[in-house]
Amino acid sequence: MTPTVLFDSLWTDYIARLCPSAEKVHKLLKEDEALINDHIALRTFNVAPLGIETLAQPFLDVGYKACGDYVFESKKLVAKHYEHPDPTQPKVFISELKVEECSKQLQSIVAKLVEQLDHSKLKGHEFLSGGRLWELSYADFQTLAKESEYASWLAAHGYGANHFTVSVNQLNAFDEVKGVNDHLREAGFTINESGGEVKGSPEVLLEQSSTMADKVPVNFTEGAEVIPGGFYEFAKRYPMANGELYPGFVAASADKIFESTNG
Repeated sequence: MTPTVLFDSLWTDYIARLCPSAEKVHKLLKEDEALINDHIALRTFNVAPLGIETLAQPFLDVGYKACGDYVFESKKLVAKHYEHPDPTQPKVFISELKVEECSKQLQSIVAKLVEQLDHSKLKGHEFLSGGRLWELSYADFQTLAKESEYASWLAAHGYGANHFTVSVNQLNAFDEVKGVNDHLREAGFTINESGGEVKGSPEVLLEQSSTMADKVPVNFTEGAEVIPGGFYEFAKRYPMANGELYPGFVAASADKIFESTNG
């Protein structure tokens, strides 16, 4: 297995199930060369056997290494990012919800989901783009959403990339993230304005923006409902003192990017 196979399966799932509008974004930004994917992001619960380590394993198997650690106190999240020795490969950002810090009601719903797991499906890499591994009622989805949008999104969609990211550094038509935002707005996209439309700055060596998530149909036990799915992100990295582009993430910016899936 190669990183290309892994990311191809994640991309196929992402555009089919979570963010169908990503193909339109691709067409709007594509130039002579294929777009470079800066990174993807995955969400999970910190409950065994679903923690960050389980989601990271398929990436470790194809040569990725753990790099940075991040804490999002208000959202009760922690995260790690992973890089491949080949810098042309996308980075991977995996976050998890600290379920034990949430309400008893949320803990109870998550426990019901985890009870349904077929642990054998967590082997290999297919589960990363396999969607939901449990049944979920819309009533439970709504209960989770009142406390944690992150928890309700994850419970409803299961596993898959909640976003891919265009590397703005590669683009010839645009030098700045703001220019990409303006171009997408003209095409009818809504940009995430939480914390400002461009998160970060040259001073922190990373600027990011994102579309607001697509609305997609999801099947619940009571029937189908339309809820926020995945979104597309745009990132510009700045050089460090050694001349290499900054490879990490900025927690304050990532905190606002999470809000791209708010309903």
